[in-house]
Amino acid sequence: MRPLDFAVLRQYVNEHVGVFHQGRLDTLNKLDLKRALQKNPYLFRAKNVLTASEMINGIMEAYLSSSEEERFGTFLEGLAVFVAEQTTGGHKSAAPGVDLEFTNQGVHYLISVKSGPNWGNAAQQNQLERELRDGVSRLQQRRPGANVQSVLGICYGRVRTRYLRGYLKLVGQNFWYFISENENLYTEIIEPIGYRAKEHNEEYERSKAQVTNRLTAAFIGDYCQPSGEIDWPKLVYAACGNYDLDRFFGLSR
Repeated sequence: MRPLDFAVLRQYVNEHVGVFHQGRLDTLNKLDLKRALQKNPYLFRAKNVLTASEMINGIMEAYLSSSEEERFGTFLEGLAVFVAEQTTGGHKSAAPGVDLEFTNQGVHYLISVKSGPNWGNAAQQNQLERELRDGVSRLQQRRPGANVQSVLGICYGRVRTRYLRGYLKLVGQNFWYFISENENLYTEIIEPIGYRAKEHNEEYERSKAQVTNRLTAAFIGDYCQPSGEIDWPKLVYAACGNYDLDRFFGLSR
């Protein structure tokens, strides 16, 4: 493998982590009250939420955290593919379920990259197993006698290396070493990822405060009684009210 050029790595991270932060802002600025109220109103009632600000803060945290994790997962997966391209001469794969291919020491690897260990439900995991198995089979048909190994590479976590469902599962430090032969890469990437993080987050928090104030004012106007109490029936209706079974079963109300 070629040694990783950290100047090139920093340039890649600086460009793409900026896209991640801009995506956070875009998600935030698209959030309106109608979209926010798609979250579970029964949960907030069970938690005895009493104020509009508490309601909006809870909804926003639930909405934004899932979006952030997905966006950063995409960034991290892309970073792993970029590192492998630099060190192994690997390339993105056109095979379903396979993100990356490279050859090292006579073994051709087909790699699916996931950001974290808690990815996918049972059906998605079964699908990946089939896709990796099919990828290996197709490559061996094109290149009889080729030594082909499928790999699931996971960017963070501490699960031990093992064979699972026919593929090699590499997690955390082991995965970053596998694509770079640098035992410390998993910690070294922290520095470029954190570059300008304070600046990005200050801008994000300013925008978040503005959106919080805007949504709180709208929530008070639409879903609070004159006394200031949350109008729970109205709120639940806005989130869940969709009665139309009379059209399907001839029911009368």
